[in-house]
Amino acid sequence: MKRRTFVGTGLSFAGAALLPAQTARGEGFNRVRPGQPGWPAAADWATLGEAVGGRLAPVSMPDLSGPEARALLANPFYLADQPALTESSGWQDAWRSSPSAYAVTAKSAADVAAAVRFARAHNLRLVIKGRGHSYLGASNAPDSLLIWTRHMDEVTVHDAFTPQGSTASPVPAVSCGGGAMWLHAYRAVSVEAGRYVQGGGCTTVGVAGLVQGGGFGSLSKGFGTAGAHLLEAEIVTADGEVRVVNHAREPELFWALKGGGGGTFGVLTRLTLATHELPQTLGSVNLDIHAKSDEAYRRLLAKFVDVYAENLFDPHFGEQAHAGPDNHLRINMLFQGLTPDEARAAFGPLVDFAAANSADYEGQERFSVAGVPIRHYWDGKIMTLTPGAGVADARPSANPNDFWWEGDSGQVGVYWYAFQSAWLPQSLLLPQNRAGLVDAWFNATRHFSLSFGFNKGLAGAPEDALAASRDTPMNPDVLDAFALVIMGFAGPSLFTGAQPSAVIGRAVRERVDAAMKALRACAPNTGAYVNECDYFQPDWQRAFWGEHYPRLLRIKRRYDPTGLFTVHHGVGSETWSADGFNRTA
Repeated sequence: MKRRTFVGTGLSFAGAALLPAQTARGEGFNRVRPGQPGWPAAADWATLGEAVGGRLAPVSMPDLSGPEARALLANPFYLADQPALTESSGWQDAWRSSPSAYAVTAKSAADVAAAVRFARAHNLRLVIKGRGHSYLGASNAPDSLLIWTRHMDEVTVHDAFTPQGSTASPVPAVSCGGGAMWLHAYRAVSVEAGRYVQGGGCTTVGVAGLVQGGGFGSLSKGFGTAGAHLLEAEIVTADGEVRVVNHAREPELFWALKGGGGGTFGVLTRLTLATHELPQTLGSVNLDIHAKSDEAYRRLLAKFVDVYAENLFDPHFGEQAHAGPDNHLRINMLFQGLTPDEARAAFGPLVDFAAANSADYEGQERFSVAGVPIRHYWDGKIMTLTPGAGVADARPSANPNDFWWEGDSGQVGVYWYAFQSAWLPQSLLLPQNRAGLVDAWFNATRHFSLSFGFNKGLAGAPEDALAASRDTPMNPDVLDAFALVIMGFAGPSLFTGAQPSAVIGRAVRERVDAAMKALRACAPNTGAYVNECDYFQPDWQRAFWGEHYPRLLRIKRRYDPTGLFTVHHGVGSETWSADGFNRTA
């Protein structure tokens, strides 16, 4: 069952004083690097080390030589356990994974607050890393102080939870530390407690990072975004204060955390998310049809659009359909709330179409549908024994339940040459607009392979999921989109000694640009998903957040007027250099 194929001390809350706006520096302000005047002396670092219980250390690269190291570098759990490494090794002409100068291995909000106050006092570049999955390198900055939340990974299930200061009725929920990953959240909530929490599809992705980006998972078409389920958050802001925020306490900051971008408004140290009744069954649909001519391929794509619009455009189906220059239509989709027979019937017209035209198509006879009790889906002892499903973390010290999806193996440590995304509006599924969608899709495949992520567009979701997702900072285009189109290409991990190729990079970018231009003929002005997008995204403020950007910028200026928290294409980053060291405006 493949999921996919591709690619301080003390507390201070609502009444806490904020940093005064007049302390913000203007153009020409630079953060310090090692060896420059103002860099903390050894005694200063020692003081910070004492404040965080000795959990401060210089960061250095692990020994990556030898066959054992090469095997470890293919393991996303190993990468996440190294303060010097990130899940991607970089992006051509953009960033390359590099160790911070020092790291605080945070175990509490007090540790985080001490590090934040130190960075502010000494004018340091500050970076936050939980699991390190950011494609854009948000958790990476050489010459910085790293707040590493990886070990703040506790998960606690609540039968009834009410946010602090709220009069709302209690609801079932789960609290996750700032460094927790989704696999552990799913295991606690679904495998052990028999509930469901809306999170990410990749098992090793961090809860905090995904939520702050909005957050899609395989079942988002049924339940909405992860950010929409946030009930409360504990966050350390730029003034070094620990705040608990929710709809009743500091609601503007709370709203910003539901999709305003990670690493921007502070350091999340705990998140509490609402949970749902668990669906009984989760299943997969796998189909690979090859068209023997270009014209047959165009007709196949048209038939799939018809079948999707009429049978699959609903809360039940998520994940992806892939198409490319090789004239294959590869479907790797998941479903919930249906029986395998119902899912098989929904795809019947597509399979029957290919079978009835066997002179033009091949592969339809290998159509497969499978289902499992959904509680088994995140049970590593089951999934690692299921062919094509899970890969176990085989390190001797590993949790026996830890695994990642086989379909995600190709992304571990990769070096990105290109990645783009765009939302496709549901109006394209109207009968009169389908031909235009098919033309744009087919024309794009002449340049590059692309995937439709149906769970990453919320059109077709239940009204309650739409309403909750509407109350987030994400670009409203997501509410009207039936899918997110994504396309990208990555080379071998630089951690293994591979060297990037400028020639390959240019060629790939040209092809991806051409494919997106062709696809954009049917969706010229829609936004992109901040967690999966182009590092060089033009007009990124509008693309990621649309009409919500001015509100987000006001919140950023209130809680972080000096730009202590700066990430590439994050709210307020337009006034900083690309590396986050120099204020430009």
